[in-house]
Amino acid sequence: MKLYSISILRFDPKPVQLLCTASDLSSFSFFQRSTVGEFMTFFTKTVTERTNPGQRQDVEESDYVFHVYNRSDGLCGVIASDKEYPLRVAYTLLNKLLDEFVTKNPRHKWESGAVTLPFPELDTYLSKYQDPKQADTIMRVQQELDETKDVLHRTIESVLARGEKLDDLIARSDNLSSQSRMFYKSAKKQNSCCLIQ
Repeated sequence: MKLYSISILRFDPKPVQLLCTASDLSSFSFFQRSTVGEFMTFFTKTVTERTNPGQRQDVEESDYVFHVYNRSDGLCGVIASDKEYPLRVAYTLLNKLLDEFVTKNPRHKWESGAVTLPFPELDTYLSKYQDPKQADTIMRVQQELDETKDVLHRTIESVLARGEKLDDLIARSDNLSSQSRMFYKSAKKQNSCCLIQ
């Protein structure tokens, strides 16, 4: 699970304007980074133009998934990730980012012209959400539940194995008891034959 980039764009009025972006292309070789970065910027703008206001969509392109949330107020958030990244976490992050962006940058700052706005929270969220299980509380709880379930399964299996061992031990004990009774009876018979009167 990997996040490659997070972008906030203005889609209305046209043309689409990239307001701020953050990317982590460290998983690519040095020579590929600029090409991959250009591809992600181009594709981010393209999916923003093709997503209707108030709509969310996921667009797959080769090994990448672009999660798009095009709000009705003229802003759009796009996350580029690999195919394994959870959808719910991506959209939770987009909602949070767009709300914070509007709070820190009122509409009059970004509604017209070619503007690039500083928004350092993008880098923070990009690094924080690289591991969605740590960033998202529901996924973290789910992971803890899965771990607890595994421990319980192992415990139950070991208890059942002990139960089988106890059953074997009881059977052997019963067998030993019957053999000792037979030995006692045969010893009593042997001793009664040897009695001197």
